[in-house]
Amino acid sequence: MRNIAAALAALIAAAGLAACGSSSSSDTSSSKPTSSASSGSTGQVIQSNPANKKVTVTIGSKNFTEEFILGNIYAQALKAAGYNVKTQLNLGSEQIALKALKSGQIDAYPEYTGTALTSFFKVKTTSIPTDPAKAYDQAKADFAQQGLTALPPTPFTDSNAVAVTQATAKKLGIKNISDLKSKASTITLAGTPECRQRQDCLLGLQQVYGLKFKSFTPVDPSLRHEVLQKGQADASIVFTTDGQIKANKEVLLNDDKNIFPPYNITMVVNDKVLQKAGPDFAKTIALVQKGMTTPVLQELNSRVDLDKQKPAAVATEYLKESGYTK
Repeated sequence: MRNIAAALAALIAAAGLAACGSSSSSDTSSSKPTSSASSGSTGQVIQSNPANKKVTVTIGSKNFTEEFILGNIYAQALKAAGYNVKTQLNLGSEQIALKALKSGQIDAYPEYTGTALTSFFKVKTTSIPTDPAKAYDQAKADFAQQGLTALPPTPFTDSNAVAVTQATAKKLGIKNISDLKSKASTITLAGTPECRQRQDCLLGLQQVYGLKFKSFTPVDPSLRHEVLQKGQADASIVFTTDGQIKANKEVLLNDDKNIFPPYNITMVVNDKVLQKAGPDFAKTIALVQKGMTTPVLQELNSRVDLDKQKPAAVATEYLKESGYTK
C-alpha cells in the first residue's frame, strides 16, 4: 500500500507546490508516515474551535466508494474543527441526495460539478464548459438560485469513462468511443441504474456517438469492474479515479466527442446551515481538499475496493497521513 503523505511530500518537493499530491511512493498498510511527510503536505493541522460545538451538521453522501470516503473525510474533518457532526452516508443517487439536502434531512454532501449541471440543471453535455473552473462557476450559480452554496472544488476530477478489458480492446480494435459505432450492436454495456437517464452516460453515448448497444445492464456501482472481469459485460461505465483500472489493466476508451464533462467535487451546503456554522466550515473543507489529487483519490479508492478497508478508516488515514489531524 502506498503512503499518501509520502506521496504528497514527494510531489511538493519535485514541483515546489504546496497543496498538490500524488501516490507514486509505496509502503505497507502498517507503515506510518515520516514526520517530514506529515508536515510536508499542508503544514496545517485542523484546529478545534470550542464555539463550533454549538453547531450540529449532518453530512451525507451518495452510494459508491469515492462518496463514502469523501463523506467520511469531510465529517471527520469538521468534527476535528469542533462541530457536532452526524452522518447519513449511502443515500443513493444524486437525485436522492439533493432531495435530502433540500428537505433538511442532511445539511451538506459532496457532488460532482458535471453531474450537477447535467442531472439537476439540464445542461446538455456538449454545452458544459470543458474548463473545470468555468463548469464549477456555472454549477455554483445554479445552486445559489436554490438556496444552496457550492463550495470551491477539489483539485481532482473524476470523470465517467467507458472501460473494456485489454482482450476486448484488442479483439475489437478500439481506442476511441467512436470506434464502437459499427460494433455497439454486438456488445453489452453495464452502468449504474441512473445511467439510462443521464446525458453524461447512456443517453450521451446514444445521442452524441450514435451507439446502439446490444443491451444495457444496470448494475450496482460497486460491480462496475467486476462485470468486466467476469465477462458479464463487454464494456462498463467506470470512474477515472477507480483503483481497479490500473490493478485490472483495463483500457479506457478516449472520449473523442467530449460527452463526459469535468467532475470536480464541490461540497454543496444549505445556505442557512452554512451561515450558522460560521467561517470554520468552509475553511475546513477547503483545507482538507488541498491534497485531493487524482492519484491520491485512486489510492484511497484502492484501499477500500481492493484492500477491503472501511471508508471511515481510510478517511482517518488520509487526514493523518496528509497532516490535517494528529
